[in-house]
Amino acid sequence: MRGEQLVETYPRLFHMAWEGSWPNIQKHGLLSTRALLELYEVDEGDAERIVREHRSHWIGVEKDGLPRAVVRDQKPMSDEGVRRALGADACLGDWYSLLNSMVFFWPTKKRLITMMNAGAYRGMRHDLIIVDTEKLIGLKQQYIRLSTMNSGATKPYPHPRSMDMFMKFEDYPFDELMRKKRVEGAVAEVCVIHGVEDIEACTLDARTVSVSEAIEMI
Repeated sequence: MRGEQLVETYPRLFHMAWEGSWPNIQKHGLLSTRALLELYEVDEGDAERIVREHRSHWIGVEKDGLPRAVVRDQKPMSDEGVRRALGADACLGDWYSLLNSMVFFWPTKKRLITMMNAGAYRGMRHDLIIVDTEKLIGLKQQYIRLSTMNSGATKPYPHPRSMDMFMKFEDYPFDELMRKKRVEGAVAEVCVIHGVEDIEACTLDARTVSVSEAIEMI
């Protein structure tokens, strides 16, 4: 796959952030969980526990001089689901650590709305960030990875996956997936290792919305 194909097929990408987090994201970047914990200088032991264990609930982090930040929950996953999805030799800590090293964008409105409308999040408002795909690639191409499935969900069924499922552009079977799954299924996630420090440079819009407001907005 080439970057131009991603731009042509998915000109906008969507990220669902915690309500009220956009001002902090503007200042410090859209950071992975691991990068956020480093910014907030969370105790090394506590940070390792957060990134290597399943989060059934959100976690607040604080540091003098910075606004309170929130590490989101992982309710669409479970330890048992991850074990089944990765196989008998799975190391749960390695899997969660991998996910926590990246930030994730949805490439289609349908995938975004499905996430926002999930039972755990339907009644919440979120900071919706819409980015220009071409500009994001210009900023972070070597750090972008693509996924064929929603890596952060094992419900209702834990579809098989592996630690090497996040692929570089040149390794991604885009043409084959377009033939089989069309636009909606060819790319499930666009992921960026560590995060996007200069997220504002590629942001088209950012505002706090409910799921119904997001449907009207996009």
